[in-house]
Amino acid sequence: MADDKKHAEIDATLVRQLADILNETDLTEVEVERGDLRIRVAREITVNAAPVQYAAAPAAVAAPAAAAAPVAMPSDPATIVARAGEEVKSPMVGTAYLQASPEAPAFVQPGDKVKKGQTLLIVEAMKTMNPIQAPRDGVVAEILVGDAQPVEFGEPLVLLEA
Repeated sequence: MADDKKHAEIDATLVRQLADILNETDLTEVEVERGDLRIRVAREITVNAAPVQYAAAPAAVAAPAAAAAPVAMPSDPATIVARAGEEVKSPMVGTAYLQASPEAPAFVQPGDKVKKGQTLLIVEAMKTMNPIQAPRDGVVAEILVGDAQPVEFGEPLVLLEA
C-alpha cells in the first residue's frame, strides 16, 4: 500500500515535469518509461491560441500488480493530432446528432460555408437537445464525429477553416 502511494506521488511529479517540458519546447508529446511504468503526455495544438490541454495516462504494463489507475482525460493522446483550422468542441458529455431528426438533412456538410451562430450539430444531454453553433464565419473542413455518437466534454466535433 505504501509502495502504491509512493508510485502515485512519483507519477504526479513526473507528469508535471513532462508538462513543463512541453511548455518550454515545441514538442507536442513526450513519453517516459521507468521500469514497468510508462507515462505519455501530449498537448493539443489549436490555431486560434486556445488554452493548451494536457493529458496523461499510464500505458499497459507487463506486471498487473504494478499497474497504476489511468488519469481521466478528454481523449486518447494517441489520437490527438495537429489540424489546420479551429476545432469546435463539445461543451458537455452527451450524444452528437448531425441532423434534427432521422428524416431531416444534416445541419452541415464538409465544404459548407457557415455563419457565426449557425447550428452545426446537436448534442443531447439529459434529454435536452443543445445546438452547437459556429463560433465564427467559416467553411466546414471536416465533421469529426458520427451521427448518434457519444461525445465527451472538450471533444472536437467539427473543424472550421477561414
